[in-house]
Amino acid sequence: MPNRERISAYARSGAHPPAVVCDASFVNGLTAIRSLGRMDVPVFAVDHRPSALGFRSRHAMQIASPDPGTETTAYVALLRDLGDAIGRPTPILPTHDPPVNAIADHRDELGERFLYPFPDQDTLALVQSKREQLDRAAAAGVDVPETAHPRSVVEALAEAARIGYPLLVKPSNPDGFRRRFHRQAFRCETPEELERAYAEAEPFEPMAQELIPGGDEELYTVGSYIAADGTVLGLFSGRKLRQSPPGIGTCRVGESVWVQETVDAALRLLRAFDFHGVSQVEFKRDPRDGRFKLMEVNPRLWLWHGLAAALGVDFARIAYFDLLGRPPAPATTEGKRGRWAITLLAGETPAFQRPPYVEPVFSLDDPMPGAAQFARVVKAALR
Repeated sequence: MPNRERISAYARSGAHPPAVVCDASFVNGLTAIRSLGRMDVPVFAVDHRPSALGFRSRHAMQIASPDPGTETTAYVALLRDLGDAIGRPTPILPTHDPPVNAIADHRDELGERFLYPFPDQDTLALVQSKREQLDRAAAAGVDVPETAHPRSVVEALAEAARIGYPLLVKPSNPDGFRRRFHRQAFRCETPEELERAYAEAEPFEPMAQELIPGGDEELYTVGSYIAADGTVLGLFSGRKLRQSPPGIGTCRVGESVWVQETVDAALRLLRAFDFHGVSQVEFKRDPRDGRFKLMEVNPRLWLWHGLAAALGVDFARIAYFDLLGRPPAPATTEGKRGRWAITLLAGETPAFQRPPYVEPVFSLDDPMPGAAQFARVVKAALR
């Protein structure tokens, strides 16, 4: 980490107070860094990977950290030292689950060094539990997929016979599962695949869940920022058009589309948790009955929040100003249309869209992340 004097000087170098973005590895963090940096906020980009795209941005100071998922104590110690060097309560914006969990679990230790865009540890743990999400959604009148919580592989096979194949084996604890398997769920076509998936997922309290039919274009997102007093300061509604990898992956191409039904359902669910802060709630439209069924809740900035920002609902800025006690006027993307795409991704075909569209990597005023991404794509092609 840069020395204390350098950090302190950088924190005072902008027109606004500083901010910290945790996990600058990809476009989640890069988008937040650019959004804040472009209005002359001194941004500290924290990541454990030297290859992090956010480290290439001219809008941030690089802070190399331990891995928040496997070296949590050391990671929190680094944040504590960073906060002491900054010397004032600072908005901290985590963009992936490991830093969210590390920060939330040690919030008492980090104390008033930071300002947090999510509720207390107990509430956050409930929001992140897939089982609790489903239970509270059902109680709030939000549609959910058929789901079972087997306690053994025998029960899993019996539930699968009732639900029908194909189905998904998903973790109740997604963070550790994603770190180990680099995916969100196992798709199972047969009892044999289910047995293998259940055995691998057993440490993470696996659920057996029906696979809602339909392509990636049936996945709808509601992004929101809710202030601590319950005021909704930002709302985004959109859907994915393409995922990487297809079926069970992350957004590669998305568009804004206002769906009041999903907006209302997302807000009912978040209020059932008494949640405040930034979040993404994802649904899948079931083509069999047209109902929107809950997929997951992410209590953080998500991959394509840059589309919302381009349409006037910049969640990084909304969180930043609200945490500093200067909440902006409420804003939504209702009636606004746009498209977002990661154009080039290593090992995959390009995803060019008809201009104009939001490209989260390549930027004329901040070219080095794009250059790094292009180099990765070329290297993968040569391999």
